[in-house]
Amino acid sequence: MAVHCGQSLSTTPVDYSKSDSDDNEIRPLIGHEEHKKAPECCSARQNLAQLMFWGFSIAYMLRVNLSVAMVVMVNSTAQSDHTNGSSEICPDHPGLQTNASNSDFPAGIHVYNWSSKTQGIILSSFFYGYIITQVPGGYLAGRFGGKLLLGIGILCTAILTLLTPLAADLGVPYLITLRALEGFGEGVTFPAMNTMWAKWAPPLERSKLMTFSGAGCQFGTFVALPLTGSICHYLGWPYVFYIFGAAGCVWSVFWFCLVSDEPNTHPRISALEREYIVSSIGNQGSSHGWSIPLLSILKSLPLWAIVVAHFSCNWSFYTLLTSLPTYMSDILRFDIKENGFLSALPYLGSWLASILSGQLADFLRARNVFSTCTVRKIFTVLGMLMPAIFLVATADIGCNYIIAVAFLTISSTLAGLSSAGFCINHIDIAPRYAGVLLGITNSFGTIPGITAPTVVGLLTGQHTLPGWRIVFYISAAINVFGMLVYTLLADGTVQDWAQTDMESNTNASF
Repeated sequence: MAVHCGQSLSTTPVDYSKSDSDDNEIRPLIGHEEHKKAPECCSARQNLAQLMFWGFSIAYMLRVNLSVAMVVMVNSTAQSDHTNGSSEICPDHPGLQTNASNSDFPAGIHVYNWSSKTQGIILSSFFYGYIITQVPGGYLAGRFGGKLLLGIGILCTAILTLLTPLAADLGVPYLITLRALEGFGEGVTFPAMNTMWAKWAPPLERSKLMTFSGAGCQFGTFVALPLTGSICHYLGWPYVFYIFGAAGCVWSVFWFCLVSDEPNTHPRISALEREYIVSSIGNQGSSHGWSIPLLSILKSLPLWAIVVAHFSCNWSFYTLLTSLPTYMSDILRFDIKENGFLSALPYLGSWLASILSGQLADFLRARNVFSTCTVRKIFTVLGMLMPAIFLVATADIGCNYIIAVAFLTISSTLAGLSSAGFCINHIDIAPRYAGVLLGITNSFGTIPGITAPTVVGLLTGQHTLPGWRIVFYISAAINVFGMLVYTLLADGTVQDWAQTDMESNTNASF
């Protein structure tokens, strides 16, 4: 991915002397001075975004590769429990190959007799460990910095991924345990990212930098799904885990060598950029120390608005992330190579929408077109309501595989718009505790990762359309519910409990 040069969308300086509430959402908390903007092209903060982008790309490759590999890891003859002649089974479509049997893949590769229920449990086991380290990861990152936690999290996940074929041969309990340990390691990554951006992202560049780095998730998924299908076809499924695991180990070397926790400790940052970042962020980027206002955090309605939106959006996200290859295989009848490519299409659109939404959100905020709160709500509504509509349409389209793929792609593309909505709202309301807040909301957001694959496995055990219709209806309904709650309760200003005494006194002086 090339460095995005000259992405500043506003050349008009912000008037920090204004006292209205909208201006309070975006100004730094240190005084009235205006500071010269440091160029973004090839800057230290842009390079950090690049490394985070590739880190999260690899993290999601490690997370989703099992979803496609599972299609060929399972004995196809043991899964042929379709009801012959049922009108609820889609026919093989003309012009494309039908699903390949395991005999079409490299010889000597083990396959397993796992039921749909067992497959759902295995796919969800990653999140058993992932949910445990969310809040501790955010707390430790806020106390000691995010570089170490993010780097170790991805490195440990990569090393464990290399052991996946061995664990699968040993048995289902071993594979479930291994995947849970992978989730345990990767659970600290997003809270660590938020903590680092609280120190690195100037307020009017938050949306751009955070959505760009976070868009690695969608890009990694887009790359991993077709690549996994090709590797399975030509080399065998074990090489999926060897190749992706090795990539994670290589990335960690660059991360530990090139990244610093904050601008003041970066050895290669320019003096202009350091002054610009530190001055624009002010005390908002300071570490929170050992104690945090936990009771005030838990009583915060804007935080719970993010929690509900995060849970709701993640339900449909994890449903597709873990189960879309199965839908492509069992219902739309694509073979493994087609399956990987078509399952990846929705994430290409989501990746592009995520990056563009960040650019547009910062443009709207910098030009004072809308307040931060309004911007976050607009992108959340667009990123949750519209995808729900297309999920319902997919449920009702039946066996029209072209339109089904198109609707799923549009749904996931529009979901990417929420990246500039609730996804980064934590840093708006509490920059100092951004890692802790993300740990809290992502803990709730991880529950769908545990339950959704299991629910899908239970509803789709007969591999027919009615079960998948229910899956899509449930996802759409949960999406709409989360959008409504967020729209009612969200905020875009730094909360009183998130400010230091110095910040509170500074605000009072304006």
